[in-house]
Amino acid sequence: QVHLVESGGGSVRAGGSLRLSCEASGYSYCMGWFRQAPGKEREGVASIVTYNADGRTAYADSVKGRFTISQDNARKKTVYLQMNNLKPEDTAMYYCAADLVVRANRNPPLERYEYTYWGQGTQVTVSS
Repeated sequence: QVHLVESGGGSVRAGGSLRLSCEASGYSYCMGWFRQAPGKEREGVASIVTYNADGRTAYADSVKGRFTISQDNARKKTVYLQMNNLKPEDTAMYYCAADLVVRANRNPPLERYEYTYWGQGTQVTVSS
């Protein structure tokens, strides 16, 4: 069982930045950030292989060049999502997820069904 706690959400104007944090209670192979806007499906935003500080990442096309996922070098169980140049369409509840299954020679997944453990979410609101 892995318990995840997100923090760092808030309200910003378009063009602004936020950094989300997710702390896991235990080992994970990969961790990801997902978001869900009202009336929409939960979608993958960014993911990272955390096992052995591998560092491989994957991003949704909609956030490439604006969002960066990273793992804390000292606190290996903490993952960040740096969000720059935020847009109103980034407004959503953001969820951290983790999974334990080893996926050798693959980029970390962005599909919801690939993740077993989920946090409670943190709200991000971007105004125009």
